[in-house]
Amino acid sequence: MKLDPDMRFRVLEKVGIYSTRFGITEPKVVLTTREVLELPKDVTQGRRTSAYKYLGVSYLQHNLVFINIKKIPDDKTLENTIVHELIHLRFPYLSHGKRFNRLVRQGLAGKNFKPYRKRT
Repeated sequence: MKLDPDMRFRVLEKVGIYSTRFGITEPKVVLTTREVLELPKDVTQGRRTSAYKYLGVSYLQHNLVFINIKKIPDDKTLENTIVHELIHLRFPYLSHGKRFNRLVRQGLAGKNFKPYRKRT
């Protein structure tokens, strides 16, 4: 997909809607690898230069999500990627697998989750 102001707005709007449904604080969103590389190195440590390979990346400690718009082919994949990354923020203790995939499907279907509070 091509990133233009309208696309940026659509992504941020979807992130806001799903963040509310999932009971999490709306994350900062970056949409290009250039934006990832402009962030401080300590924020993107571990997945700084490899981020371009993925459709999306969650940086849990910094409440940050990268949605790689250039790799997203269509609206359905965009929606799936947004929900996938936000599920990582909502359930940071959960790895990929059957339960994770079920939560993504529930999120896409409109399920609301109880608010999540990080333990400090």
